[in-house]
Amino acid sequence: MWTTNDIPGLGGKTALVTGANTGIGYEIGKALYKAGADVTLAGRNAGNLEAAAAQIRTEVNGNGTLATGILNLGNLGQIQRFAENFKAENTKLDILIHNAGVMIPPPSLTDDGYELQFGVNFIGHFALTAHLFPLLKEAPEGRVVTLSSGAATLVSTIDFDNLKLEKPYEEWTAYAVSKLADILFAYELNRRVQAKRLNIISTAAHPGVTRTSLQRHIPHDVLDGMLAQYPEIMEPWQGALPALFAATDRTVSGGKFYGPDGDKEYAGYPALSKHSTPAMNDASLAAKLWDYAERVTTLKFNF
Repeated sequence: MWTTNDIPGLGGKTALVTGANTGIGYEIGKALYKAGADVTLAGRNAGNLEAAAAQIRTEVNGNGTLATGILNLGNLGQIQRFAENFKAENTKLDILIHNAGVMIPPPSLTDDGYELQFGVNFIGHFALTAHLFPLLKEAPEGRVVTLSSGAATLVSTIDFDNLKLEKPYEEWTAYAVSKLADILFAYELNRRVQAKRLNIISTAAHPGVTRTSLQRHIPHDVLDGMLAQYPEIMEPWQGALPALFAATDRTVSGGKFYGPDGDKEYAGYPALSKHSTPAMNDASLAAKLWDYAERVTTLKFNF
C-alpha cells in the first residue's frame, strides 16, 4: 500500500499543482511540500490560495517552499501571463500536475469560447504545458501528470464539431469527452518526448471515488445516492495518491495510467489502471486532438 510516506526526498525540485487550494490538489501540494519540493499552488482565487498555503504550513513541517499563483485555465491570455511570471521566477520545472477541473456544470463557455469542461480540463492544461515546456526540458527528469477519470471510458471518440456547445448539451458526455482528451494528451505528449529522446515522463492518473468540491454541480440528493452505491468513499488525501505516485515514484513509466487498486478502481492505493478502451489508445485520434489544440491556441511545443 503506497502512501505519502513512500515519496522520495524532493529537495531541490520545483513543482506546480493546478487547482491546489482545495481537495485533491491541496493534498498533492501538501505532500510535495512535505517531501522537500518548492511548490507553487495555482488557482483562480488569491485569498483561497493564501489560506491553503497557510493551512499547509500549520499541518506539516516542509523542507521546501510554498508559493501561490493566480491561474484561470478558462482564459488563454491569463494562462500566458501566469506562465510568463512563473518562468521569470523559476529556471526549471520538475513536476507539473494538471489537477484542476470542472465536472458537469450548467452549459457554459470559457472566455475563449470552448465548452467549459473541455476548455478547462484539456485546452487550458495543454496551453499551460506548452508555455512551461522549456522549463520541463531544463529539469533532470521532468514529469507531467494529467488527472483524468474512469469517465473517459464512456465515450468512443471526440466530436470536433461540438467543442463550443454547437449541439445540445449533455453534461456527462461533455465531461467524459474532456477526460478522454486528458488521457489522449498525456499519452501523445509522452510519445513525442520519447521520439525526441527528452528526459520527460508524461502520465495520466485518476483518483477513484473521492468526495471533493469537484462534485458541487451534482444535486445533493443525487450525489448522496450515487456515493451510497460505492463500498468506500475516499478522503482527498487518499484520492491524491495515484497522482503523487505518478509524479514521484521511481518505478513509474511514461504513457501509463494510474489509479486506485481496489474493486472497479473506486478506492484503494496506487497501481496501474486497468481502464483501457480503443479510443484511449487511438494514436491517430490523439494526433488529431493535438493538431486541433495547437491550431486553436496558436501554441507549439519546442521539442
